[in-house]
Order: sequence, then structure tokens, then C-alpha cells
Amino acid sequence: MINTQIVPDIVFRENVEELNPFAIAQTQLDETAAVLCLEPAVHAFLREPVRELHVTLSIRMDDGTSKVFKGFRVQYNDARGPTKGGIRFHPDETIDTVKALAAWMTWKCAVVDIPLGGGKGGVICNPKELSNAELERLSRAYVRQVARILGPEMDIPAPDVYTTPQIMAWMADEYSVIRGQNEFGVITGKPLALGGSRGREDATARGGMCCIREASRVLGLETRGATMAIQGFGNAGQFAATLGQELLGAVIVAVSDSRGGIYNPNGLKPQDVIAYKKRTGCLTGYPDAAPISNADLLELDVDILVPSALENVITAENAPRIRARISAELANGPTTPEADYILQRNGVYVIPDFLCNAGGVTVSYFEMVQNAYDRYWSEKTVHERLDEKMTTAFHAVHDKAQELGVHNRLAAYSVAVGRVAEAVKLRGWV
Repeated sequence: MINTQIVPDIVFRENVEELNPFAIAQTQLDETAAVLCLEPAVHAFLREPVRELHVTLSIRMDDGTSKVFKGFRVQYNDARGPTKGGIRFHPDETIDTVKALAAWMTWKCAVVDIPLGGGKGGVICNPKELSNAELERLSRAYVRQVARILGPEMDIPAPDVYTTPQIMAWMADEYSVIRGQNEFGVITGKPLALGGSRGREDATARGGMCCIREASRVLGLETRGATMAIQGFGNAGQFAATLGQELLGAVIVAVSDSRGGIYNPNGLKPQDVIAYKKRTGCLTGYPDAAPISNADLLELDVDILVPSALENVITAENAPRIRARISAELANGPTTPEADYILQRNGVYVIPDFLCNAGGVTVSYFEMVQNAYDRYWSEKTVHERLDEKMTTAFHAVHDKAQELGVHNRLAAYSVAVGRVAEAVKLRGWV
């Protein structure tokens, strides 16, 4: 049960949810500050990013016209090391989303105990409407504007929503041109030929599977034959389906994307579903499966639910109807603060996002190490070291939840914020 003596009243608001992602990130920090009894000055310092840069990019389009795009780079906290975080190309990108993701990346790096801080970047654009040449010009223009705050010892970007290893290659090259020498270590998530790491492609989902395995052990749940539903069938969701079957022996009964989903209680064949989506561009019409909405998928009676899409899909409104035994958050911010308490009360074991999806940044950190030493590891070595990191982090969070009598997200925050706060104080910043 929750220890109500250490949880501030803010989490018990009824019928009011603030869905601004940065407001949610700050609310989660406020709860943690109460649990940890953070000094007011430290708490105030950790509520805001230490640095944010807004840029305006003018790009020559293929038809000869120019188009202006707005971009951002936020460095939330670098007390534990250089900031690290992806770059999103998305038409609905906002500075509040970028700040929230940078904050969550700060806690993510801390909870898996890698010596990095959190950053995030984004450009407001629709990459589906841009040609390959326009994407390249946009990528290079973005780097030219933010290069002054990038570097292996300052801030290391990576791919995120609608950005790819090819885009990272263009960005690394542009930064190298600016510096006058090869600087491949400024970016992670690069192609292997330019210093990328083996094991990076499926790292986010693989790390999540490690967490699900450990959660199943502490709950006494047999993963072989357990049912799994995945909301969001992009990169992470697709790997979650294949690895869930391969590593856990789970039966994938439902998957969905932005257009809707498919459901078969007897199980889907992940590779066939992935091939179908690549061929058609969506899941609609997949044979031997019934259509299902994203909302209904979340409420299926399954053992394991894997939210892998966007923010705020589990709220106070639908949380009472979530029936999964485990909710493994591969997406960033899929559950609102109010929903966390409802899920805990109803016995849903949540593996919070910045723990569950930390496999990606962990292997990005491994890529940084390999770039620095110019010595590269086998995929087997990457998998083993990722498993060790994720397993250790999971149990640190689970044990903290048991110690404090709080839900898992608050426990994960307590572990992560405690580590960052210690670094801030040791450096004399507050």
C-alpha cells in the first residue's frame, strides 16, 4: 500500500488532469522531493532545465522555395556527466514536450547508473512530406545551429521519433565539417560503418524484456505462454513483439498503430505482422485477426501490456479498466500521475518508462565508450552488458518501492533524483 504520509496532496486531485508533459514531469519530481525531503533550493533547481536553445532554420526546398522550421535543444541537467538524448522530427513537437523528455532522460540515465545527464532535441516538421534531400538539408541546418552546445564532453544526440541512423550520419558529418576533423563520437545511433554499436537497433525493446522478465519473477508469473498486447507498432513495438516471443515465450495477442490494431486471442505471428505492415503501411486488414481500437487494446485482459506509442494514453479515465498484470512502458510518459495511483490500487505492476525503455540510452552509452576507445564489442557482449545494467536497475527500483511503500514510478524517481541531487550538491551548484 502507498505510504500516504510521504505523498503530497497534489496527487489526489479528482477529475483534473494536467496533460502538459512538462507539467507532468514536474509533478512527478514534486512527489519525489517530498519523499526524499529534498532541500527547497535543490528541489527548485531540479524543476527546470539548466539550458535550452531555440533555433530557426531556413531550408531550400526541392522546388526552389525556402521554408522556415523551428527547432529546440534542451540540456536538462549535466551534474553527472554530458547530456544525452534524442532528436525528434515531428509536426506536433513543442518545447514543453522536449523539456519533459530531457527531464525524463536525466532520470533515465541516473536510474541505470550511467555517467550522463539528460538532453533532448526536436524540429517541428513532418518528415513524411520531405524528400530525402530536404531531410538532409534540414538535418545539417539543425546541427549548424546547435553545434555550439554539442560535443562528446557536452551533449551527445541520438535518433528518436522519425529520425534514423542515416539522419544521425548526416548530423555527425556536418559537425565534423564544422570542427575540421572527424567527430563521430558526437552522435550515437549511427550506422555501424561510422562507429555505431552492434545491438543498438533493438536495445530499447530488449532492455524492456529484461525488466518484464525480472518483474515476472518477483510476481511469480510464468512468462512462457503469458499473453502480451502492444500499443504502438513502430520500432520499439515491433522488436517488443519479436523479442517478447523469442526471449520470454509470450503469446502476442494484439498490436496496434496510429490507425488501429489487430487482435487474435490465440496469438499473432510477429514476423508475419511486421512483414504485412511493411508491405501495406498499416495493420488494417491483416488476415486471421479481428480489428481492435487503441483504446480497447489497452483494456484487454492480458498478462503483459506494453504501451509503446506516445504520451498520456493511460489516464484517470481509463486506468480503472486496465486489467493487465504488468504494464511495461516502452513509450515515454504513457501514464499520467493520477493513473499511477489507480493502477497501483488495482494491482497492476507498472515498470515505469524511464526504467523500462532505458535500454536505448544504455547501449548509446556503450557506443560512446566504444567510440572513445576505438574498440568495438560483439553483439553478444552488448546484450550481456545491457542485461546486467537493466537487471541491476530493476531491482534497485523494486527494492526502493518495497522500502518506501510507494508505487514503482515514485520509487524509480527516488533512486534517480537522489543520485542527481547528490551530484548537484557535491559539485556545489546549490
